[in-house]
Amino acid sequence: MKKVLIPFLLLISTYSFAQSPVAARLSSGYDLGMAYSTDHYHPSIAYYQMLNVGERKLFSLGWTLRLGAFYGDNLDYYTAPARLTREKSGFAALGAPLVVKNIDTIRYDYVTMTSLNVGVRAQINLGKVEIGASADLLGLTIGKSRTGRYKSSTGQFTLHSASGADSINVYFQGNNVFQKASPSRFNVRLLGDNDIGTLATEIYARIHVSQRLAVKAGYQWLVTETTVSNRDVIANNNRFRHRAGMAYLALTFPIFY
Repeated sequence: MKKVLIPFLLLISTYSFAQSPVAARLSSGYDLGMAYSTDHYHPSIAYYQMLNVGERKLFSLGWTLRLGAFYGDNLDYYTAPARLTREKSGFAALGAPLVVKNIDTIRYDYVTMTSLNVGVRAQINLGKVEIGASADLLGLTIGKSRTGRYKSSTGQFTLHSASGADSINVYFQGNNVFQKASPSRFNVRLLGDNDIGTLATEIYARIHVSQRLAVKAGYQWLVTETTVSNRDVIANNNRFRHRAGMAYLALTFPIFY
């Protein structure tokens, strides 16, 4: 009897939730899409769940889980930490403004990485048309290590002897310009240059073609980041960032409760 009763109670509970006012205000689905610009490719699949606000359900707020892969060709990555990218203003001897930026560059022939991020989404519902925006907040990134060409006039790293007993600081010059790097592992949105890792932000419009299918178009800003194996001991940095703006197109498959 228990074997029959337990599944029955679970079925009743699920049905009751589907008919509840909370479930009636929920909408969810999957976005399967691609963001693209010259030398940048970002296919992704995202699950979203939205809570419709108010009786007219004009506004929706919710969260997303996005799995994305990034492929880039011939890209420059620039010094990432905010403490180095901020302009340091001073005055020269003759009173002229002096501005210094601590920016180095790493050039990659090819970059690949895969990220999984949790984010937030807001949306305006206008019948068959929906207009919204979303932003990644937190996640992880994995990918293969790559060799890049380090460009720095002052940067140095510590070179250890074969035995490990001795070490010297050398410039990123000659054969030392070729440095190994990997995608930065953790993604955290801290706003502006304080952000860490790979994070996407997008704006979009969605048109429902049928009850089960919609077309979504928008624009996506993607920040990717790599970590170099040899830290620059002068700037105390091994993080480098690349920003890209891309057109975005996707198919949406809504889920109904």
